[in-house]
Amino acid sequence: MSPLVGARTHRTAAQRLSDLARLRRVRDRIDREYVQPLNVEALARGVNMSAGHLSRQFRPAYGESPYAYLMTRRIERATALLRRGDLSVTEVCFAVGCSSLGTFSTRFTELVGMPPSAYRRRGAGAAEGMPPCVAKQVTRPVRNQEAPVAEPQLA
Repeated sequence: MSPLVGARTHRTAAQRLSDLARLRRVRDRIDREYVQPLNVEALARGVNMSAGHLSRQFRPAYGESPYAYLMTRRIERATALLRRGDLSVTEVCFAVGCSSLGTFSTRFTELVGMPPSAYRRRGAGAAEGMPPCVAKQVTRPVRNQEAPVAEPQLA
């Protein structure tokens, strides 16, 4: 291999490692600040990337776009708040950083398999007696795919 090709390969590997570190910082920021109004442009600016480059790099690294990852975090937190049962669906929507009840309800239904109001009614006692760490794992939203749809029952 010529020295020029070796240097280019090394630089490319170094760039990939640098991009991965910046992607991890973006993911960590989403995990930490999911309640804040975040968008791809602001996330990209925070790690000196373009929004397009961030989106193209984030999806292969984490299996979904930065926006989808943010919504998954928000829905994950929403399930815990809805299980408590002391907040309305609208209050939960805004408490997790969503500004649109419609978008929140649609994404919640896609990930969890039922609307937030049904989850709230059902979930209040579902995790009762379970340690919180187990309840969080059992009720975690489905990532990278829509929730399975129940087969219709024939009578």
